[in-house]
Amino acid sequence: MAKLSVNLNKIALLRNSRHTGVPDVETFARAAHEAGAHGLTVHPRPDERHIRRTDVFMLDRLMRPWRPGFEFNIEGYPEPRLMDLVAEVKPEQCTLVPDAPGAFTSDEGWKLGPDQMAVAKPAIAQLKALGARAILFVDPNPDVVGRAVEAGADGIEIYTGSYAQAFRDGNHAEILAACAETCARARAAGLAVNVGHDLNLDNLSPLVAALPGLAEASIGHELTADALIFGWADAIARYKAALAGQ
Repeated sequence: MAKLSVNLNKIALLRNSRHTGVPDVETFARAAHEAGAHGLTVHPRPDERHIRRTDVFMLDRLMRPWRPGFEFNIEGYPEPRLMDLVAEVKPEQCTLVPDAPGAFTSDEGWKLGPDQMAVAKPAIAQLKALGARAILFVDPNPDVVGRAVEAGADGIEIYTGSYAQAFRDGNHAEILAACAETCARARAAGLAVNVGHDLNLDNLSPLVAALPGLAEASIGHELTADALIFGWADAIARYKAALAGQ
């Protein structure tokens, strides 16, 4: 079954709305591990509006007894501050996104034209030298897979925000087919395939069924929202079940 990496960004965002340290990111990280998640994801943006650099170092210390079986995935644009952070922490996986510094959220994948290739290729080489799995965040577009291979990536994360929107609109067949073809072409090329963005308990199972061999889903926003209803541990259990096709 595909692994569940719990994204802690929204826990940190809620904490940052007050000066009390509540909710505590470390407490929720521990609880995710205890609930059976397979890893944690963070996206330390330059403005630190949710996850802060100090959170990354705290999670690194916390997770050391659990790793590498419980993986740390750090996301971000490959600018010097992120790459220095990754070099210090050495996560099992690093997912590179093409976000501009002030981006509201990651809502577009790498196109890997010449300019982007000049950014992604050396960053991937640096990640692989550190022993981190290098993942490129891409749109559900089979044509980008060959360029991801050329860039030296170990895998891709398919951006599923457009799929989630189409699912809400009731017309997701076409974008689901694009996700499936992107996954199939990547798997045939020897790449790992992850998914992420706006996945929830309604749209996750059809996606998993269409993407055999899916390695991982990184889920934070919708899981956190569901945890307000079901509780943190129960929400994680429900997402694991959905990833298992149950």
